[in-house]
Amino acid sequence: MSDKIKIYLASPLGFSEVGRSFMYEKIIPIIEEWGYSIIDPWKLTPNNLIQSVFDLPYGEERKASFKKLNKIMAEKNTRAIKDSSGLVAILDGVDVDSGTASEIGYASALKKPILGYRGDFRLASDNEGSIVNLQVEHFIYSSGGKIITEIKDLGKELKVIFG
Repeated sequence: MSDKIKIYLASPLGFSEVGRSFMYEKIIPIIEEWGYSIIDPWKLTPNNLIQSVFDLPYGEERKASFKKLNKIMAEKNTRAIKDSSGLVAILDGVDVDSGTASEIGYASALKKPILGYRGDFRLASDNEGSIVNLQVEHFIYSSGGKIITEIKDLGKELKVIFG
């Protein structure tokens, strides 16, 4: 087992081709270049298991299979957050992704530090006093974390927060 600090990457980027490209070609390499180990929730569940459910015809069997798969994925992600040293959370979008927001809340409850990244310039807050949803922002800052708005700051802020 590696002695590297393990960072869980909370994000919706795995849902789209362009998001995966940004995650695997930009974000993850920066985290690894700065000496951290990445926990990628998009790779915790074998793709063949996921694809086997998607390949089922629409109906009750597919619905039941998705319920089982959802539980497997959620439990793997929960364990991974517990096993991590903290989170890097991608906050882009019209609103913070609900799954990412949930992971932020859970990590905060576990007293894990969180570094948020929002490169999206659209307004996504409850009011002008916050960058994103006020509760999400509170969990990030109360964890001892920070929200950055430029990807170039990711590595140096990881060192500040995670050492």
